[in-house]
Amino acid sequence: MVERESSGSARGVLGWWGRSRTFLAQVRNELERVTWPSWKEVQATTVVVIITSILFGLYLWGIDLVLDRAARTLFRAFGAS
Repeated sequence: MVERESSGSARGVLGWWGRSRTFLAQVRNELERVTWPSWKEVQATTVVVIITSILFGLYLWGIDLVLDRAARTLFRAFGAS
């Protein structure tokens, strides 16, 4: 069974405020420990993402074109407009 502290609404707000401050302090501590990429690494990965996106888009465009033409051919063969 969970026991609750006997507190009014003011204490609940203060508890929320204290938990928020603790959370934000922990977030700041974790962000200081992060190993951030160098500017060269950011540029390199950005180029890879852009090229991959373009290639994937071209691939999907090609598949769409083939399926569109196949569907049109089938519709014409069976008399649909």
